[in-house]
Amino acid sequence: MHIIPAIDLIDGKAVRLTQGDYSQKKEYNARPLEVAQQFEDAGLTRLHLVDLDGAKAKHVVNWKVLELITGKTSLHVDFGGGVQSDDDLRIAFECGARQVTGGSIAVKQPDVMERWLSQQGAEKIILGADAKNEKIAVSGWEEGTDVWVYDFVQNWVEKGIQYVISTDVAKDGLLQGPSFELYRTMQEQLPSLNIIASGGVSNMADIETLADMGLFGVIVGKAIYEGRVTLKELSKINQ
Repeated sequence: MHIIPAIDLIDGKAVRLTQGDYSQKKEYNARPLEVAQQFEDAGLTRLHLVDLDGAKAKHVVNWKVLELITGKTSLHVDFGGGVQSDDDLRIAFECGARQVTGGSIAVKQPDVMERWLSQQGAEKIILGADAKNEKIAVSGWEEGTDVWVYDFVQNWVEKGIQYVISTDVAKDGLLQGPSFELYRTMQEQLPSLNIIASGGVSNMADIETLADMGLFGVIVGKAIYEGRVTLKELSKINQ
């Protein structure tokens, strides 16, 4: 299973939110590149980079940080947050993203997301399927929908999606454990899908449980920043 550390960006700084609430923000490092380099030095090979300003503004904002990290490290960066136009997608890839996550766009403009998938290929486009009470949430989780997460993901798998990042908003940033049932159900329904778990990871036991489930990857954020897991521990389980 791939261990994918996360850096969330506001004003170009590494922060974490609690349950996607912008008013519950904690800044961890004013220089995200330093954080990314620490991940790389520990032997981790991937990075989940989220432009929270972009998610709110509905267009990519922190592209300079993406460009800096991809230029100064060899990390495989998947980038998300505010990628809602062809221009945003172009900026993300030109700035070095290896994969781009489309969440809100997949809900609000599915025809655009389908075109990206066709043009870029399934290896480069990740579906963002963030859920609140098993229903899709969009725009940095500020908007809810009536769309069941499983139906949503199934629909996109039929259109060619191979990778999904799914966050249970109710779990995110609380360090109370991930939504194991969400991923188990998704995996049972869609066994060929590369599922990346996100949100709620609090310790190595959570990560080991997800690894035993056979998921493609897990995103780890607050647990690293709060010292619940160490980079050394993560590097041992990383593949």
